[in-house]
Amino acid sequence: MVISEIGWNFLGDLQLAKKMIDSSKKSGCKIVKFQLWDPSNLKKGEWDNDGRREIYQKAFLNHDRYLELFNYSKSINIECFASIFSDKEYEILKSVSTKYIKIPSVEAYDIDLIKKSLNDFEYVFVSTGALKKNELENLLQFKDLEKFFILHCVSTYPLDYDYCNFKKFFYLKENFRNVGYSGHAKGINDALFALSNGAKVIEKHFTIDNKLEGRDNKFAILPKELEQICNYEKEIQKMMIDHGLNIQRSEIDVYENYRGRFRKN
Repeated sequence: MVISEIGWNFLGDLQLAKKMIDSSKKSGCKIVKFQLWDPSNLKKGEWDNDGRREIYQKAFLNHDRYLELFNYSKSINIECFASIFSDKEYEILKSVSTKYIKIPSVEAYDIDLIKKSLNDFEYVFVSTGALKKNELENLLQFKDLEKFFILHCVSTYPLDYDYCNFKKFFYLKENFRNVGYSGHAKGINDALFALSNGAKVIEKHFTIDNKLEGRDNKFAILPKELEQICNYEKEIQKMMIDHGLNIQRSEIDVYENYRGRFRKN
């Protein structure tokens, strides 16, 4: 699964959000994701000094706005879901669809939330950024569940390749049934590496213009890059088709006519 993380890059403009959904679809992506939060619950922080609070105020999605985007996505045959940040948004997501839910890194410590999600949703994605070692190990209780997908993630925006820490990704692969990657590095090399090493889910922030307002728009991938990821994922699926240990049909000519051709007796 390749997920186009539109998040709040649409800046509250639903028409822009729909353009981003269209662009994700055109790039070959089958799933888009937004973020659900209530700005009235936002604590004081550095976002009060760098303009993010104002962006959060206009970019948030209530039930009706999210439903509009969900229905639009459905109308063009692309899946839509969201990350949730509180119980209120959990209920909004659940009221619209119970197929997918994303527990973002900043909420991944909440075991009760994960258990509730596993009870209510078909697929539960959990990012592991900003988790301490003991908190990460606490997620091992879900390691064998078919509907639980753990995503390697480093909560730095943007992320330098020096800090991608894919050793942690391979730890997750050794210990969990379903492992994916949620990447914040510029470009797509991190996503391609994760796919090449068996990631079942890839999530990358997506935009149609890196000049749009907001931090995430600056490092998000563009349509051509999303298309490259989707195409690469399709190629991997082809390369992993099991043809057995015997020669393949495409090799018959070489087998019959080329073996020993320079060994004239």
